[in-house]
Amino acid sequence: MMKTIEIKAFVPSKDFDLSKQFYQDLGFKMASDSNGIACFKSCNSSFLLQDFYEEKHAKNFMMHLLVEDIEQFHSRLKNSTIEEKYKTEISDIEKQTWGMYDFVVVDPSGVLWRIAQNINQ
Repeated sequence: MMKTIEIKAFVPSKDFDLSKQFYQDLGFKMASDSNGIACFKSCNSSFLLQDFYEEKHAKNFMMHLLVEDIEQFHSRLKNSTIEEKYKTEISDIEKQTWGMYDFVVVDPSGVLWRIAQNINQ
């Protein structure tokens, strides 16, 4: 079996600076930023934001973020200015048939983030 260390997605951005600010407002720390690639981290999770945009790709791109306390995270986002500032909507938390609670938010480039918590946690 292959021994892996990490896997990261390259998330597209239409407006690189706006997207960098969005992800910091979402709660990620920007760990690096050079040559059109910014690395964002939160605890053991990370992804790479790229200064690249192709509408069809971005609007069909989805990220899944598993959190420990979905109620707290959802509440923090709903009480922030993210929806107004980025003209997006943070959905209500729903119980999914695949054993998770989740809600969604779309970034400024059209990337859908599904933020979830395992039900049997």
